[in-house]
Amino acid sequence: MIEQVLVEDYDDDGFYIPDANLLVTEDDTPVDNFASAKQQRLLVATLYSSLQNQLFLAEANVGIYYTDLEPQIVPDFFLSLDVQTPEKWWEKQNRCYMIWRFGKPPEVAIEIVSNKKGDELGKKLDIYQQMRVSYYVVYDPTRQLGEKVLNIYELRGARYFEATETWLEQVGLGLTIWSGTFEERDDTWLRWCDRNGVVLPTGDEKALQAEQRADNAEQRADNAEQRADNAEQRAQLLAERLREMGIDPDSL
Repeated sequence: MIEQVLVEDYDDDGFYIPDANLLVTEDDTPVDNFASAKQQRLLVATLYSSLQNQLFLAEANVGIYYTDLEPQIVPDFFLSLDVQTPEKWWEKQNRCYMIWRFGKPPEVAIEIVSNKKGDELGKKLDIYQQMRVSYYVVYDPTRQLGEKVLNIYELRGARYFEATETWLEQVGLGLTIWSGTFEERDDTWLRWCDRNGVVLPTGDEKALQAEQRADNAEQRADNAEQRADNAEQRAQLLAERLREMGIDPDSL
């Protein structure tokens, strides 16, 4: 997939910069299934609806180049903190994630296993380790690779070690397996969560929560109005009884 680099370019510090025009940034090949595509949308959309005050880039099926000597790798999802999509994103050098342009590798890469052909626990693990991605996550919902549904690897020094926790300390996010409905599909999903295991809401969930809060506020207002009406009725009844007894309630 990689063409021979014929033009050499260097930055002001003398570091070699590959010519992006000679790299394959996309091949427009559809490869995903319905379940994986929906899972990817859930991972991406949740962050953009929940981390609104933080600078980051989260994408699905966008290629990452860590060297011009190897083909790009295309994770099902990646998260890179403190970077953003280039303003001129249609330019060739801005169409995918080139580490030498962003200045750092992503912090998180997630692969969703659909079959045994992807070699997620072999070659891909080695590539992400070489790229120095802080966390590599393998989500295997149908247990194609073994009994574990979720494998998380944390970079310590130059090597990956399998993590025993699902809290990703370096990014301040956690992962959890969640059963529920997303985009009208009831299933089990991989979701972002806080340190307490509470899932980060999607935009639709936040809207539903706001609607529920508004309904609850309206119900509380209705209840308060009903209590006031009941109190007024009791006061009127008491006044009538006092009058029947020859007592003027207004004089009390």
